[in-house]
Amino acid sequence: MTLLAAVGRIFLGFLQYAGRLTVFTGVAVAHCFRPPIYFRLILRQMVEIGYFSLPVVGLTAIFTGMVLALQSHTGFARFSAEGAVATVVVISMTRELGPVLAGLMVAGRIGAAMAAEIGTMRVTEQVDALVTLSTNPFKYLVAPRLLAGLLMLPCLVVVADIIGVFGGFLVGTYQLGYNPATYIHSSWEYLKPIDVISGLVKASVFGFVISLMGCYNGYQSRGGAQGVGQATTNAVVSASIMILTTNYILTALFFNK
Repeated sequence: MTLLAAVGRIFLGFLQYAGRLTVFTGVAVAHCFRPPIYFRLILRQMVEIGYFSLPVVGLTAIFTGMVLALQSHTGFARFSAEGAVATVVVISMTRELGPVLAGLMVAGRIGAAMAAEIGTMRVTEQVDALVTLSTNPFKYLVAPRLLAGLLMLPCLVVVADIIGVFGGFLVGTYQLGYNPATYIHSSWEYLKPIDVISGLVKASVFGFVISLMGCYNGYQSRGGAQGVGQATTNAVVSASIMILTTNYILTALFFNK
């Protein structure tokens, strides 16, 4: 009975967490479309999420493209299929590696920052002060971050795709000896619109998930500095897990034939 009780507590705790998150998501999404809309706050969050995340996303993408070109060449050389390196690099970056790696990098940077900021406001009663001033915390704190994450992650992924493919191009042409014109032709020849569209759809979902988990864990934080630290950790871990989970679901929807 002790074992069954432990399993039951875990299961009920999971259901409780899922219920709170569902209610929070519904309320937050509803406030994204109800006036007033704070465009200045949305623009500020777009700059924070998009512009200031460019260095880490760019570095991750270019080195990923370089490594992918090297590893693909090493593997395909065993089957005399070195000509497929360019195709593998561009499809892998646009479909999977660009959105997933950009999402994980932004989750580590932005998700933690959102949870820490909102969590600090929560434990220092600044959120209660907003309510006292007749300002809805969901509309002022949560909705701008959700909209900014939804809009800016696809832009970051476009940049990551271009930089990653360029990194593969540099390694392929300068280190592996591929002809530049042939490499570019192979990249464009087999790239289809669905490859890019699927990556951008994933990026939008990932941006929403990152912002949602950061805001939720920050909003639910309690217990002073220790609670804020726990909320920050939970935001990054939960966002990363949800990114990987939703990535599989979206990939199955797009390419499961």
